[in-house]
Amino acid sequence: MRERFDAQLRIGSIPISEIKIPTKSRDEFPPYLRAVQEIYNNSELSAEIFDLVEKAVCKKDSKNGRPGMNLWTIFVLAGARMCLGTDYDRLHYLANSDSLLRKMIGHCDAFVDDDDISLQTIKDNVTLLDDETLKGINDVIVKMGHGLLKKKETDLLLVKTDSYVLESNVHFPTDYNLLWDSSRKSLDMIGKLLLNEPMLEGWRKRNSWRKELKTKSLILSRAQASSAKGKEERVEKATNAYLEVARNLAQKIETFVMETEFNYAKQESILLSLCYFQSMMIKHIDLVHRRLILKEKIPAREKIFSIFETYTEWITKGKMRPTVELGKRVNFTTDQFHLIIDWEISNHTADVDMLLPLVDRLIAKYKIQRLSADKGYFKKEYRDLIAKFIPLVVIPQKGKLSAAEREIESSPIFCNARYGHSAIESNINEAEHRGLDRCKDKGYIGFEKYVGLGVLAYNLKRIGEFLLEKDRQAEKKSA
Repeated sequence: MRERFDAQLRIGSIPISEIKIPTKSRDEFPPYLRAVQEIYNNSELSAEIFDLVEKAVCKKDSKNGRPGMNLWTIFVLAGARMCLGTDYDRLHYLANSDSLLRKMIGHCDAFVDDDDISLQTIKDNVTLLDDETLKGINDVIVKMGHGLLKKKETDLLLVKTDSYVLESNVHFPTDYNLLWDSSRKSLDMIGKLLLNEPMLEGWRKRNSWRKELKTKSLILSRAQASSAKGKEERVEKATNAYLEVARNLAQKIETFVMETEFNYAKQESILLSLCYFQSMMIKHIDLVHRRLILKEKIPAREKIFSIFETYTEWITKGKMRPTVELGKRVNFTTDQFHLIIDWEISNHTADVDMLLPLVDRLIAKYKIQRLSADKGYFKKEYRDLIAKFIPLVVIPQKGKLSAAEREIESSPIFCNARYGHSAIESNINEAEHRGLDRCKDKGYIGFEKYVGLGVLAYNLKRIGEFLLEKDRQAEKKSA
């Protein structure tokens, strides 16, 4: 059973609409809290948002069962974590010790044991918001921002779009490092099996296997990094020694799984993980042998850049630094008020191929006067098609320009729009400060949610800054 808000004020708490947000603080948190307070005060907006949250969170009968965390608390805590670009441990501390945040979620500002929210409760509830729900909530927040920032309701949007790489939480991959990861995780799964069934035999020297694999891996790594004479012979010798131990372990695990009778009802998830990591061992034994012994060039389609975050891509955008990024491309679209009105995660898709679906989504929701993008989005047929729906399309052409194209791109309107397009770089940089520089959550679904929550936090902080400026002006007038 969940409520949208606490039906009754707790002892020592004050109404959320009466909370005083500091207007002179330069910290990034007060603007976020001011924006969520505005949502609370606007009954129409809060109803739209919590209709969406309720569908995602209350999938079972919402009127039966134990009382769960109310939807308002879930919404505030989910955005607070991303606004600060922090992890769940700090969010747990703030939810129980920061007086302003505690007031905002309806608790008294003093610490009370009965009000303590556990770390696991926060994790379990915040992760209930899915990608589709977050996009719906963002549309409502953008509508609120336009209502506050637009001078006229009829003003058309000037939108900019660009992509950047949101990094996965992975280390730099090499074949032999990934083989070590697969091996150690296989041994970890065997350790879990032994905890549940201590009578299983054959793994008395489990720690010895781990030490030997780590030693062989380090020897190979140092041989690869060396530039002394006889490097090739040392690398080949170290590789063969490493692969011999890894092959013996992989074979031992396969025999163990095939010949042992397990209690599958209790051990199913551990056994599935063990089989996965053992299959990754076999794959990387093959890759290490082919690359370092047979001197093959491994095709990109056969490579995996993390055995944990398997969605990770190796992305080279032609920059001087960093030359390589490990993660996923994320396409952001912002307007003249610097709000992110659309985002999309690219799955092995070039920027230009994301343009038409983006325009379809935008013209279905907004009235747009101008769309700008960089050269990576240019395709003449696409530009001509989009120009039928958006009056001004500013996408510079790649390569040498014809006389007609040169005339178009040298016009004052085109040049001004092209110069203004660079503002999206600062928008992306600020989004990275909202946690969208490196994804801290696990799995592709977690990656999607992480992006959505980061966009919500970014937009709420932008709106909150405007509201705090209005509050400061009002204070000056009253003084």
